[in-house]
Amino acid sequence: MDHFPTNWGRPRNDYQDAYGTYPIHQRPRNPSTDAFSDAVKRTQQPIVTGTSVLGIKYKDGIMLAADNLASYGSLARFKDIQRLHAAGESTVIAASGDMSDFQYIQQLLEELMIEEFTEQDGHALGPAEIHEYLSQVLYARRSKINPLWNSLIVGGFKDGKKFLSYVDLLGTTYSASTIATGYGAYIAQPLLRKAVEGYEDVLTEEQALKIMEDNLRVLFYRDARSLNKFQIATITADGVRISEARQLDTSWSFAEGIRGYGAQTQ
Repeated sequence: MDHFPTNWGRPRNDYQDAYGTYPIHQRPRNPSTDAFSDAVKRTQQPIVTGTSVLGIKYKDGIMLAADNLASYGSLARFKDIQRLHAAGESTVIAASGDMSDFQYIQQLLEELMIEEFTEQDGHALGPAEIHEYLSQVLYARRSKINPLWNSLIVGGFKDGKKFLSYVDLLGTTYSASTIATGYGAYIAQPLLRKAVEGYEDVLTEEQALKIMEDNLRVLFYRDARSLNKFQIATITADGVRISEARQLDTSWSFAEGIRGYGAQTQ
């Protein structure tokens, strides 16, 4: 006797009885045992993540900064990860959140750049177009990208115009003179606004670099998922430059005087 009701088929009627037709027996469906049949997956539980990225406008262009740490959960696992990616000749994207998702975004952008290049129509994608593309991609795939994918900063300089915008996993976008993601949105953002807003047209590259280093230092002291090793990207009329990894000058000597969590007493 077949004990699977779904295999019983429809009840026989007089027509079927008269001509001896019966429902075809259906065996229970056995899933494929092919290990590669369902190999392509999307991250549902992020493993390796990066923390804050910073972006500001200054006199000659845009500056982005990110440290080189990618944490394996709470473990400071990978200390040589680049979270700044050049997209074309005038754009850099900086990412915080899951690194596998960032690698997927990089792959999409590389394919997009190749397709645009093969058109040979005299046009090149600028920061505004790349930002719009990413906002649509992230919004369309919002249910497939894990919840720890935080955000991207897109910075660029094209046709004499500075571009600095934000996009997150929900497709939320905005532009500003200063942008910080991750924990930096709470710690570094107020410091960036105070130092940059209103001075975007007078800040030199040296001053902008010092502002970035000061904020990265604060994040290193306050954010357990940050590192004192970082990279800087500058986008100007001369093109894109991403620096080699640099080291912050830091000191923990002040910690010697801290006792417990209450008021400090001698």
